[in-house]
Amino acid sequence: MATLPNQLPKLAQDPSGRSLGLDLPLGRLVDGTSEGTWHEPLLWHADGAAAPDAWGQLLPARMSAGLHPLLLSMDAALPATRELSPGTMSYPGDHDAEDVLAGFWDFEEDFGEDEAELVAPFGREWPGLAPAREPAADPDVRAAEVAASVAGADWFKDPRAALVPPRRSADIPAAIGWTGPLNHENDVARLCAVLRSWEDRFGARVVALAFDVLVLSVAAPPVDRAEAEAIAAEHFAFCPDNITQGSGSLRAYAKSLLGERCWTFWWD
Repeated sequence: MATLPNQLPKLAQDPSGRSLGLDLPLGRLVDGTSEGTWHEPLLWHADGAAAPDAWGQLLPARMSAGLHPLLLSMDAALPATRELSPGTMSYPGDHDAEDVLAGFWDFEEDFGEDEAELVAPFGREWPGLAPAREPAADPDVRAAEVAASVAGADWFKDPRAALVPPRRSADIPAAIGWTGPLNHENDVARLCAVLRSWEDRFGARVVALAFDVLVLSVAAPPVDRAEAEAIAAEHFAFCPDNITQGSGSLRAYAKSLLGERCWTFWWD
């Protein structure tokens, strides 16, 4: 699959981005990875902390330069740009979202009472994808709202506005070689295939990344229990820690998804 030209190298000679129709604050290009220096910049991020409207302010870069806005947590202890590994990632379009999720929904033959209680109302067999929903809001407007709330949240440390050059928002984690879900999946492109499906079915956008945290905005959240439980099953396959180290059961987790405009995932 042909990729769009990466416009980030132009910022080396034009840090303001005016040649790309942008007006950027002081910032820096990132090309360092766990494998050494990458052959081109993976992302740009601002030097200063992101204001609540920073994501929305960078949104025009998508049309003018093919660059997607993102918030990065640059907490000194666990920065989101630590251990980037783009060379180990495949291409998201080479994977099927349902195959990926069905592969994660894999229980041992001795499927017992504990597992049954954990994933009820479903069983050991993969229940399939949740149906698509019509967005209740413009996905970009919703993303800007969620980004503003994340930028002002105490738990998201040292937020920085960033620009990334993938084909679509869902591909951002693989495009920069983000390794947050390393204990669950080494090839983040497989998870990005799921993000593409959520982008198509629920108007999702990748809004923010921390060291091991992914934040999505959702323009079409579930509005009833059946929808929420179907989506919760996908979330359990995508990120089991949300349930096993959080709500404790798929049913309880599903309740938290009703009308929720922000989906957050954390891998231990």
